[in-house]
Amino acid sequence: MEDNSELKTFIKIWFTAIASLCYCYFIPNHIPHGFRRLLSLLPVIIVFFLLPLPLTTVHLAGPTIFYLVWLGNFKLLLFAFNRGPLSSKPPLKLLNFISIALLPINPKHRDRDLDSVSSHKPILLAVKALILALIVVAYQYRDNLHPNVILGFYCCNVYLGVELVLAITAFLVRFILRFDFEIEPQFNEPYLASSLQDFWGRRWNLMVTRILRPAVYDPVREVLSPAIGKTWSRLPAIVATFVVSGLMHELIYWYFTRVRPTWEVTWFFVVHGVCTAVEVAVKKVVDGRLLRLHRAVSGVVTVAFVAVTGVWLFLPQILRNGVDVKAIDEYKVVVNFLKSKME
Repeated sequence: MEDNSELKTFIKIWFTAIASLCYCYFIPNHIPHGFRRLLSLLPVIIVFFLLPLPLTTVHLAGPTIFYLVWLGNFKLLLFAFNRGPLSSKPPLKLLNFISIALLPINPKHRDRDLDSVSSHKPILLAVKALILALIVVAYQYRDNLHPNVILGFYCCNVYLGVELVLAITAFLVRFILRFDFEIEPQFNEPYLASSLQDFWGRRWNLMVTRILRPAVYDPVREVLSPAIGKTWSRLPAIVATFVVSGLMHELIYWYFTRVRPTWEVTWFFVVHGVCTAVEVAVKKVVDGRLLRLHRAVSGVVTVAFVAVTGVWLFLPQILRNGVDVKAIDEYKVVVNFLKSKME
């Protein structure tokens, strides 16, 4: 950032978002759930779509778009119909309501044991932060690197960047606000996935998974179950969920690029939705034990498929519009700033 104007804009955006959530807590919260509550929330939903528009830096705009436009709006839509994390019994306190609505956190009941997951988490996060730092340093030599190596770095950067941002946000919320509930993990080591169903449903960006399930997957199943049965309604529900995810990613890309969508990232999620639905159907029709591959094989195939389709369909819009170069330049600003403070 050339000056402090971007940071000031960022702060104003988040103060506006907090004020909007105060309105949601004191007004719509006391309106019966349904379309009347939805109408009372629509102004805030529209505001959340508009708030990120002034931001131009990738690393400030990215989390703001994801937290407000996607997670925040979907949580409010669920709240309108008395679903999702904001519809809690007993009702949430104001600070909890605002934090859960605006940030990638979800309360987890204490009777569910997290010790086995969280005991090694800080060490793993430190290792991932180190790897990301090494990738950032390597970007200084990108002109001398093979294009495929750079694409590999980009894939790792997307994963590590998203996980670290979400994990740091959750840590700060837990440390500063001292909530009286556990916060569910956002990722579960997706590189260990043994199938697409495992990757998308149990390991990758679990906050989105927990929002899309009640917002898209469950309603589609409820509508289609009487016609095709509860079992087979899973398949169109899976595809519909991936389509919505693709459209939201397309919107995020538009915020970054401000150019007409070319839909590659939507097709990335359509392809994965269809493949995941086929995988689920095959497992249902054929005994899963007959098709079960060794985890070492299925894991490599799964991660390779995600990486190859990611390079093919997920990254092109970012690369074509120079968002990657812009992000790397922002890394350079941070590195130069840290160097100046260390001298």
